[in-house]
Amino acid sequence: MGYAWDFSWLAPYLPDLAAGVLVTLELIFLGAVVGVGLGTLCAWTRALGPAWAKPVVGVYVELIRNTPFLIQLFFIFFGLPALGLKLTQFQAATLTMIVNLGAYSCEIIRAGIQATPRGQFEAGASLAMSPIQTFVHVVLTPSLQRIWPALSSQIVIVMLGSSVVSQISVEELTFVASYIQSRNFRAFETYIVSAAIYLALAILLRTFLGWVGGLIFRRKAAR
Repeated sequence: MGYAWDFSWLAPYLPDLAAGVLVTLELIFLGAVVGVGLGTLCAWTRALGPAWAKPVVGVYVELIRNTPFLIQLFFIFFGLPALGLKLTQFQAATLTMIVNLGAYSCEIIRAGIQATPRGQFEAGASLAMSPIQTFVHVVLTPSLQRIWPALSSQIVIVMLGSSVVSQISVEELTFVASYIQSRNFRAFETYIVSAAIYLALAILLRTFLGWVGGLIFRRKAAR
């Protein structure tokens, strides 16, 4: 006998799935906005910052890029309370995503900065701009434009990796899928549905980031 497909269980659990998707979107929004901001600051430090700060950022980047996301999550959620810093599950998950994306986006953005012709730095100086103004107005935008597809892909990867935070009981999509499966015992159908939702989220997020990038860079070019 073949496998008897059954999706009749889906309708009652739609509100739960929607709530899980919402938590996943909240995580990636906070993780992406703050994580890319942190990555930009670290990229500036490694490429153009003071000499004393470069090794500090380098250690952070190498530590995060060479350890598993799950270990980072456990360290923040279970380890930091030993130092007196207690976080909720959602706060720990968000902080882990920020720290993780910050390290990866640092190297992506640094590659864009290092590909910037030296003449652009000199052009900013000739306009009496400070080093920070030169970086923000002359260097950063073309650098981001160069690496935007790679940065967008990394944000999507972190969004998909957010499924791991179900390990500390954050009620995102994977947590909800596991909860549903434990009650309907239809593991195959449950995880097919959750995989389809992740696929849709990844496509929508990549499309949205492409639109945002086009909007930002077209406006900058027009100015």
